[in-house]
Amino acid sequence: MLMKKIAFLLLILLFVFPNNLNEQHRQGQAIQLNSNDGVSEFDVIVIGGEPEGIAAALSAARNGANTLLIEHRDGLGGLFTYAKMNVLDFPHGINNRILKTPIFSEWHNMIGNGKSFEIEKAKQAFFKMVLNQKNLSLLLNTTIEDIEIEQGNKISTINIKNGQNNYHVKAATYIDATQDAEFAANSGVPYYLGAEDVGYDGRQMAVTLMIHLKDVDWSKIYGVAKNLTFGEAKVTDEAAWGFVKLRERYKPNDPNIRLRGLNLIRNKEGYYINALQIFGVNGLDEASKQQGIERGKQEIANIVKWLQANFPGFEHAKVASYPSELYVRETRHIKSLYQLPVSDLWENKYHDDTIAYGGYPSDIQATTVNDPGAVVVNPKQYGIPFRSLVPQRLTNLLVVGRSAGYSSLAQGSVRIVATGMATGEAAGTASALAAAKNIDFHSMANSKDMITNLQHKLKQQGLNVERFKIPFPYENKWYYPAIRELLNHRALFGGYNNDILENEIADNHFFSLLLLHMYRAKLSQNPSYEENISFLTEYNLSHPIERLTVNEVKAIIDGLPYKHFSNAYLIEANKLDGHEQITRESLYIIVGKLFDWL
Repeated sequence: MLMKKIAFLLLILLFVFPNNLNEQHRQGQAIQLNSNDGVSEFDVIVIGGEPEGIAAALSAARNGANTLLIEHRDGLGGLFTYAKMNVLDFPHGINNRILKTPIFSEWHNMIGNGKSFEIEKAKQAFFKMVLNQKNLSLLLNTTIEDIEIEQGNKISTINIKNGQNNYHVKAATYIDATQDAEFAANSGVPYYLGAEDVGYDGRQMAVTLMIHLKDVDWSKIYGVAKNLTFGEAKVTDEAAWGFVKLRERYKPNDPNIRLRGLNLIRNKEGYYINALQIFGVNGLDEASKQQGIERGKQEIANIVKWLQANFPGFEHAKVASYPSELYVRETRHIKSLYQLPVSDLWENKYHDDTIAYGGYPSDIQATTVNDPGAVVVNPKQYGIPFRSLVPQRLTNLLVVGRSAGYSSLAQGSVRIVATGMATGEAAGTASALAAAKNIDFHSMANSKDMITNLQHKLKQQGLNVERFKIPFPYENKWYYPAIRELLNHRALFGGYNNDILENEIADNHFFSLLLLHMYRAKLSQNPSYEENISFLTEYNLSHPIERLTVNEVKAIIDGLPYKHFSNAYLIEANKLDGHEQITRESLYIIVGKLFDWL
């Protein structure tokens, strides 16, 4: 789509680039925008210079779309470069191969192809990729002031501000690649916060302030791991992880902060630690985040002193720098045409509209200082459906990154940046295709031919979306539907081994907690479940943990004030009469009967 007659020429001065960039880019890139009432038109507009947004913008431009990338910061890379979260997590798929997509691989090769990266090198690599890309324009230090919606379901024009100037831009399609789906939320897309979908009233995972140190003696770290000083740990030339006993031994000054086992990286810029969990921060509130940064800085000073005295190798360690932003793991979850459930990860499920693969444990970080966190499932490989990028209500918008259309439990896996960049790459291709075909994303999602066309283009680009089938745990158990629902409602975790311990002898608290989590997750569907939540909470406080008996199973169920179920569960309970031990498997079946899953 050609731009209208140019009324104004805006020159955005960018970054000081490496010497191998040509003089034109070193001087800045000229962005032509219409001023005043004029509207500058593009095929695709991407909002957010996060890695996912960069992948989306590059992909759209490489597919022939006239693309604009808008970023509110003064540079690119977002989480990676401003929060200094430079530890890479890689999704693994069939045969444990790393699931690298083309644009991620291109960037990863530019910054050393390692498990971590130097932040300045990463920032410059992102710039180089964007500025050398035909059909792609970049606006930094630019905010979205207003969003115009037409016909109730389509983004028309957006008003942007750069410096003291306001401009109007519009596109056939838009991609929200902001961390918190802020553009989508401001456009009226419905969403929920944190773990609200499983009854936890917006509770969000801990945020982290990355720790950047210098003057660490890496040679001594090997000895600490070998001697199991702080528990099991692994050390390579580049990384060290484990040391889980630190959580018990280090006593924080801030009672709402915790130091978990170290995840330590070293490179030419120094030593980075991803381990500081800060609780009580609202990831959508700037004041709360700034307060979280200050709390983190104060705690880091105490941590360094403690490490100097207690952890060999840190005797002379000093703080090298602080990030300007927090590593925020979770805020909004937009509601999409298909809210990816964690059971799809468990089942290694392929969708007919798969546009990328995922393959990382669903790692749910702690939400309070007393919460250990959990791994819900460790998938072999799963498909991410196009529908999960398509929000409800608006038809010409896609959302990529951690706030896209995933359940709070599935998001624990899909949120890693390498997977997010895969969805960004697919979204860019889809946006270019939709603009060229003049079709909206809701129609595209419902068109088998269009999805086939999209998948064909992705394959041509090297993004593998081939159909696969992988067995999954307990799929042959007749009561698997109960396992699936317990997983989706945060009542059951499989851990790294996908083991629900079905043969383990059960206790009364395990059973009452299964029910408690279920009623909490379903409370929004039926307010009467509040009565059962109160009963089960009081039961756990007043009854000590004991081996479960059949009579106690019946007593707990009979004690529920709100009885929404038939007596079908009694058939299963009565089968247990005469048995001295009740396994967890029996309880999964009984709960399945109570909720009519079986």
